Amino acid sequence: MSVHSVSAAQVLEQLDAFDTIIDARSEAEYAEDHLPGAVNWPSLDNEQRHQIGSMYKQVSPFEANKRGAAMVAANVARHIEREVLDKPRQWQPLAYCWRGGKRSGSLAHILGQIGFRVSVIEGGYKAFRSSVLAALPTLAARLDYRVICGPTGSGKTRLLHALEAAGAQVLDLEGLASHRSSVLGIIPGQPQPTQKAFDTLVWDKLRRFDPARPVFVESESRKVGNVAVPEALIERMRASACLDLQLADDERVQLLLEDYDFFVRDPQLFSQRLAALTELRGKAVVQGWQEDVAAGRIEKVVRELLLQHYDPGYAASIKRNFARYEEAPGIAPSDRSMAAMAEVAAALARAA
Repeated sequence: MSVHSVSAAQVLEQLDAFDTIIDARSEAEYAEDHLPGAVNWPSLDNEQRHQIGSMYKQVSPFEANKRGAAMVAANVARHIEREVLDKPRQWQPLAYCWRGGKRSGSLAHILGQIGFRVSVIEGGYKAFRSSVLAALPTLAARLDYRVICGPTGSGKTRLLHALEAAGAQVLDLEGLASHRSSVLGIIPGQPQPTQKAFDTLVWDKLRRFDPARPVFVESESRKVGNVAVPEALIERMRASACLDLQLADDERVQLLLEDYDFFVRDPQLFSQRLAALTELRGKAVVQGWQEDVAAGRIEKVVRELLLQHYDPGYAASIKRNFARYEEAPGIAPSDRSMAAMAEVAAALARAA
């Protein structure tokens, strides 16, 4: 048998060395967060885990352990039949469960008996999570950031995408959070990750960056929708050099109509989301916007949202939160197109 325990700290350093990372927890636990690239081979699925938990409390631990062992054995057999029979002898997986106990241990024991070299995380996902949180401040501090500032609709996300295409290092926090970082920033059909999953996604991006090269990032708030940017990262960003992205108002309006086309296609959804601004803008103003949306005057509403709501708040926030914004050089693409953004991105990438 060849089963080895590895610490969570070792896993953080050697994560890419394993051929397959196996999460032996239930589907729900896996969905909440998991190691980057992990596949889910539940030793007990959601329903089985509930059944065994109830039996443990209501009948006895002994009876629960017997029934659970039968379920785990059957599930592991199915995983091996489905996933393992074509694996070569040199295949080296990493397995884990919640605390490195019975669920991953059962799977690892059988794989080890087959002849594979299997690693199991000491302390399981719980230890991995603690190690990620401990590592984030160090990772965030070792990087040199270029913060792209600019009012709503100026094309910050488009520029980030163009920079990535140009070979620059990019941290797209809104992309990781599946949210566009405003009251209207929800993306239909794209649920946000949990806070745990978001932290893992950020850690996974930061660990891959070269500290000798700058990382371009957008001037985010502390929260992107329902998830919070790690404190050490947001503080580091706010002390970093800034770039001021400038785009004409007409271009900004059209950019938002393009990027938020789901609101254009679904006026009822747009109207519902506008209701979230009632406390800030007042009932009469919001009702006026909703009436305009119902009448098809969406471009008018977008323009007023920019000039009356977003721009004043952004101007105050950016100066208050980003210490080096006042010294930021202006960057002005000729228009909102990706071609124009690519031209700016190429110049920034060369200078970096």
